[in-house]
Amino acid sequence: MYDWNWRRMRERYRLAAAAPRPDARFVSRWTTVDGVDIHCRTTRDDPPGKAPVLLVHGMAVSHRYLMPLAALLADRYPVRAVDLPGFGLSGEPGAVLGVPALADRLAAWVEATGEAPAALVANSFGTQISVALAARHPHLVRSLVLVGPTMDPAARTRPRQALRWLRGLPYEDPSQLPIILRDLADAGLRRAWRTFGIALEHHVEYDLPKVRVPTLVTRGAKEAVATQRWVREVVRLLPHGEMAVIPGSPHDATYTTPVELAELVLPFLDRTPAEP
Repeated sequence: MYDWNWRRMRERYRLAAAAPRPDARFVSRWTTVDGVDIHCRTTRDDPPGKAPVLLVHGMAVSHRYLMPLAALLADRYPVRAVDLPGFGLSGEPGAVLGVPALADRLAAWVEATGEAPAALVANSFGTQISVALAARHPHLVRSLVLVGPTMDPAARTRPRQALRWLRGLPYEDPSQLPIILRDLADAGLRRAWRTFGIALEHHVEYDLPKVRVPTLVTRGAKEAVATQRWVREVVRLLPHGEMAVIPGSPHDATYTTPVELAELVLPFLDRTPAEP
């Protein structure tokens, strides 16, 4: 079960709920891409000589639950936690975008902001978008970290995915609930439900062999969304993949167990080549 530490819970919530207000380490910025204002939570002062780390959120959520991890990476790397079009504090793109379209929009944002080549750290549905981006726009990516990758072909239905997520719920930080509800309100139930279907319809396994950069694939020891069998298959399909298990972690490791996740991510980023 979840370890109730009120001080850590308050700090995670503060980081997640801060935007668009600036704080001591992060500010909010918007960049217009294809007529849509894209919001990004970015480090105030970037560590010199380091390529940026781009955090990509999961389905129907936003940059908010990524911020506890962002704060741990910010001492060593420039960090960008972006809201995809239609989510968080980003603008409305009109149609509900599929995985290739979201990957292309994110690629356009990377090019517009001059952040390439970036290391992408993605969770859940964000891993599908990041893999598609690396396959479609390889010059923009120097490395990938896939945290709890979806969708497992063995559970490609709404009921099975929901059941897997519910099995890990007791291990999640409960202070994340108001963050998720706020994200759902921003996205709208229609966009969230349709995006769930898009995630299920997309076959990430077709894109994984096209990824030519070093890739770290992680799963939480307490999660059921990304099973050990599925994560091993993801690593097998990647030309340059490696695997790690996050001790005591559920699916949303970026929020609930950011320290344990950062202990795996930072050494990987440190030894990743600066160029793809």
